[in-house]
Amino acid sequence: MEVGNDEPGATRVLDKRVASLADATRALAEAGDVTKSSRLRRVLDGARLVLLQDGGAGAVQAMARELEAAGIFEGTDWDSPAALIPALSAGTLRSSDSDKVVTEIVSDLRLTAVAQGQYEHPEVTAEQARQHLAEVLANNASLLFTVATEAERTQQGRMATVTRTALAHIASEIGLDGVLDQLVEEIWRILRQRPIQVDQIKQTITQISIARQDPQLGTSGGGVGIDRLISSIYGTTEASREDPGVDVYLSRLESMDEGTLQYEAAGFARSMHDTGLVSPYHPVLVRFLREKGSFLLSEALGLSSTGRESLLCFHGLVDALIDAAVHPETAQSVYGLALLLERGILFQPPAAPALWRLLALPLSGYAAERLALSCGPAHEGRVWLLAGTLSMLGQPLGVGQGDNPTCQSARALSMWAYNDPDYLLQIIAWAARDNEVVMHFEGRPISSRELDAGLATTLPVDLDPVSLLVVSHLDRIYAEMGRLCSDRPGDPHRWVNPEFHGWWSARGFSINVDVESGRLTGLEDFLRHFYGSYHPFHNGNQPLIHPQPAGVAVTDSSARFVGWHAITILRVALDPDETMRVYFFNPNNDSGQDWGNGVVVSTAGNGERFGESSLPFEEFASRLYIFHFDALEPGETETVSAEEIARVTGLIHGSWGADRLPEL
Repeated sequence: MEVGNDEPGATRVLDKRVASLADATRALAEAGDVTKSSRLRRVLDGARLVLLQDGGAGAVQAMARELEAAGIFEGTDWDSPAALIPALSAGTLRSSDSDKVVTEIVSDLRLTAVAQGQYEHPEVTAEQARQHLAEVLANNASLLFTVATEAERTQQGRMATVTRTALAHIASEIGLDGVLDQLVEEIWRILRQRPIQVDQIKQTITQISIARQDPQLGTSGGGVGIDRLISSIYGTTEASREDPGVDVYLSRLESMDEGTLQYEAAGFARSMHDTGLVSPYHPVLVRFLREKGSFLLSEALGLSSTGRESLLCFHGLVDALIDAAVHPETAQSVYGLALLLERGILFQPPAAPALWRLLALPLSGYAAERLALSCGPAHEGRVWLLAGTLSMLGQPLGVGQGDNPTCQSARALSMWAYNDPDYLLQIIAWAARDNEVVMHFEGRPISSRELDAGLATTLPVDLDPVSLLVVSHLDRIYAEMGRLCSDRPGDPHRWVNPEFHGWWSARGFSINVDVESGRLTGLEDFLRHFYGSYHPFHNGNQPLIHPQPAGVAVTDSSARFVGWHAITILRVALDPDETMRVYFFNPNNDSGQDWGNGVVVSTAGNGERFGESSLPFEEFASRLYIFHFDALEPGETETVSAEEIARVTGLIHGSWGADRLPEL
């Protein structure tokens, strides 16, 4: 008999490592508080060694119940799988922290066991687990279909391969054909929210396109709507149909007559506004048409009469912005520029001069280095910053906080881009040029340069170019404002929010939680004031004039409390079905969330504009814990019926308020 290959040896190594992991898991389960940390270290190291072996993912999946019961997730975000956000897995799986990567993989394999019926979990059903995994695969398709790059190998070492092996195992367990439809559906759901950052989505579409051509994967027939997504990036128009390359495409443009150019421009514009994605060929066309006159350029940007007026009145500035910021590597800036013109914000007197300043702004060495590390060497930092600024001004509701505890800062950037763009441009200039932002709290200047870290203990890296430079400054300032209020009774947001966000943040303040005890307090008065201030039927049909900061108690799909979160109330209006809804901005990376007890945040289909989230008024009120209002315009609080109050109160008591009822 011939001597076989090394598979038996590899199997023996896997068996030994699984046995070692099992021993470490039992020791962790029996550990007391003193030895918990050291024994957890053995489990994490043991899981990593198992995952490094062929078949390791399946072995860890088989041990999922024991690992969770022993406490591998205890004290971490992974301890509550129903509250996990799939979009954040992309950053975690690419982390240089191997413990984070291992914990995320073990958690995903736990859900794989649940989805396969191998583990009946008390928090999530098999269908919920499958849905979560499909979204994880949607956000990490580039890992599923590609080998590790040199940069990933340098940063993550062998863990870069482990993540790919684990995701491939998960895909094989739950089936790629079924996931492909889910991947495409998930991509469309995210795109309807029009996020600024779409690089991961574009990579996912690219990898799905490659996978569909592989007969071994059997995906050629899957994915409703994938053709539209693929064509939005590659082959958007007749001249770019076969993805010919930028140089060949430019030569084709040079040979076109005006009618053909107009057809080409209309094709790109239609695709861009349909999907929110911009083909790398689109900037080539825009730069080419800049010299052909405003008509063809407006066609390429898909402008309405408002946008055309902006273009005509500020053509010199627009030309300069295109020259500086619009390139194939910054393709999404075309969409930002188009929406900026559509918003008409250049007609605000400070906006155009502020953009001219930004065009010539010298960046600090620190700002240039951070942009280069995050965005790459294709362009200098000023180009990335300009492109990011166009996107933020055009898509103020597309700002995301990334995997960072900086929802307050992300909300502020969105609010300024939405409501006070010239102030945003001033903040950007300070941060980029001076590496310092100075704000005032009740007349006292606060410099970000003089402060320690805020809520984010490490510098964020998974952000758009503007957020990348500005958020760390804002985070430190916001935390310092909170510290200045630490000796005041009540919640510090009462004083911090108006000083931090702007004068339009109303000074009236209401909270339904006692800060000292954490218990509900004054709930009826809180709800009556919210109805009187915001509900059109109780405030004299007064539309909301300025966006207002608010705080919600986020709950998981089982309606259990997860944490406090900063949002912006944008408007209150009837939806197409005549239901009164609150439309709000959520800086979380994915605003479509299930908050339990039937409270599911909508992002499309109920009258939402791009980037808005919404809930029926009562459901929104049931998750609200802080809001601001104009004390001089309290509305008609007495007209709110007892039945309305009772319904909302019931929703609160049945969710995050269940453990916060006042003591009798």
